[in-house]
Order: sequence, then structure tokens, then C-alpha cells
Amino acid sequence: MSLLDWLGITAAGKSPEVGELAPEAVARDDEGREVRLGELYREGPVLVYFYPKADTPGCTAEACSLRDEFAALSERGVRVVGVSADGPSAQRRFKEKYRLPFALLADEDRAVARAFGVRLILGMPHRQSFLINEGRVVWRDLRASTAEQARDVLRAVGAETGLNGL
Repeated sequence: MSLLDWLGITAAGKSPEVGELAPEAVARDDEGREVRLGELYREGPVLVYFYPKADTPGCTAEACSLRDEFAALSERGVRVVGVSADGPSAQRRFKEKYRLPFALLADEDRAVARAFGVRLILGMPHRQSFLINEGRVVWRDLRASTAEQARDVLRAVGAETGLNGL
């Protein structure tokens, strides 16, 4: 048994680079509805952010950061989608408890995480974020912040991504 196996770390595939096509995966949301990421990409910019576990301190700080800046993100046309391995009911409770105004995907089979090349630790996705516009990754953060996540995304939207002015 390797050290990675012993630690429960599953090596990820390759995360999409800036400029590459974003993965088109499918998962259920917090209401149990099927969500096709490829369809969301056609509706405008999308932030797909991965977090380890609903209603844990770091994940709550990250989600609340995005909640608190949701109006600013929305003004720039950015839709927010959170992804963890939690089931739909856990995602729904997390969303309701913290009044999160965005969809949370229940990636129980880890298909979305694998599509994005997100490393799994004890079956939970590592915290990472991807900003997608017109089906391509325009920004990524492979060590996403907790309390600063929204500010990082807003800086990216206003700067190097070409989304400035949305």
C-alpha cells in the first residue's frame, strides 16, 4: 500500500488549464434535479467551486464568502455552483442553514471532481475553483481560499479573464 493510498488520497487527473475547454459533467443538485454543466456554460460565465464537506468550518466560510458577494458576482453575470461529495439532502440542509443563493451539486460518484481533475482526500474533493466563460476555463484557483474566495473571483472577473465589464 502506498502512502497516498494509506492517507486516502486519490490522485487526480489533469485539471483543465486556462484557455482549455471546461469539462461537461452531470450531477444532481440540492433539490435532486439533474444539472448538466455544459448547459450552464451556454448561459454565461459560471464559477464551479469544489469543497470537501458541507457544513464544516472552512467550507462554510467559503460558501458564505460567495453568498455575501453574490450580488456583485451576479452583476457581472457570474453564476455560482458549489460541488462536494455530499448527497442532495446534506447539500439542501447546508444551503438552507446558511441561505446560500446558488446551486450545490451532490457529486456522490465523484464524476464531476474526476472530470475537473480534482484530487480526492478520503473521498472528499480538494478545495479548487474554476471560472468558465463560453465553455472555456478563464481562471482557476487550485488552492482556493475559504473566507477570501469571493474576493479572489471578483478580482479575476475584473482582471485577467476578459470578463471585465459584464
